[in-house]
Amino acid sequence: MKPPLLEVRSLSVQFQTDEGLVRAVEEVSFEVYPGEILSLVGESGCGKSVTALSILRLIPTPPGKIASGKVLFNGRNLLSLREEEMEKVRGNEISMIFQEPMTSLNPVFTIGDQIMEALILHQGLDKKEARKKAIEMLDRVKIPSPEMRVDAYPHQLSGGMRQRAMIAIALSCQPDLLIADEPTTALDVTIQAQVLRLLKEIQKEMGMAVILITHDFGVVSEIADRVAVMYAGRIMEQGSIEAIFEEVRHPYTQGLLNSLPQLEEKKRRLYAIPGQVPDATDLPGGCKFHPRCYLMIEDCKKEDPPLFQVDGGHYSRCIRWKDCC
Repeated sequence: MKPPLLEVRSLSVQFQTDEGLVRAVEEVSFEVYPGEILSLVGESGCGKSVTALSILRLIPTPPGKIASGKVLFNGRNLLSLREEEMEKVRGNEISMIFQEPMTSLNPVFTIGDQIMEALILHQGLDKKEARKKAIEMLDRVKIPSPEMRVDAYPHQLSGGMRQRAMIAIALSCQPDLLIADEPTTALDVTIQAQVLRLLKEIQKEMGMAVILITHDFGVVSEIADRVAVMYAGRIMEQGSIEAIFEEVRHPYTQGLLNSLPQLEEKKRRLYAIPGQVPDATDLPGGCKFHPRCYLMIEDCKKEDPPLFQVDGGHYSRCIRWKDCC
């Protein structure tokens, strides 16, 4: 097997707020290999997006700070690079697609200008070459009439086309790693499917690695190779897509999978995980999921469990993983 493209090691991120210290990400570790899609899954507020922003060192400081850990990309620790070195990585070697394109795209510049900016900055192209490449990228992400759309402003495009334009910007410099943060959240179901299919096609064509952030296991099943399930800033279960769907070994993952609607069971009520996500400034002791867990025993309240190796690359942060199925 090739060495990992990205290694996140014991990453912890904290935010100082008026309510107290928020431990948004706690001791998170995972790898991303060349050409694979790793999905970070979990409810809102579990630390998925903070993890992604930390990789690119985009955490606002203050109030946030990366308290500890390493982010190794092609062997370099991104957390120790100077800011000018990090600027060469962002958008060139690692790109990111954000979940709401209308807040990410600049409304006063054309789509073409925003693609060209990255090409001129990172690839050293002149304006004529950059414009030609921008049209090629719009065509690649299947935006119709790219020669016309290159001069369109964001408000002149539909939601689906704006998201495609964001993908074009992110991929214009042919990065080794793409981080896609809830890329289909604001889109209707048919457009979601089109965007996911497009991402998968381009990922295979370019051979790049992808970190897909989502709360939707339906999206994960369509596109991911491996999955890391997050809760309260921790990875609760990690493994291949087959292992997670067929041999789930954490009650939280099981709850997320059970909440998926089943077509053959039209009369079945949708399952909901009992309780609520804990306050990030007042997390429970022991396993952070124990107040909502049907497998909870007294030992679960005493100590935050490590990730146990279930089988091969399959891990679970549950002392009762053998009883979960």
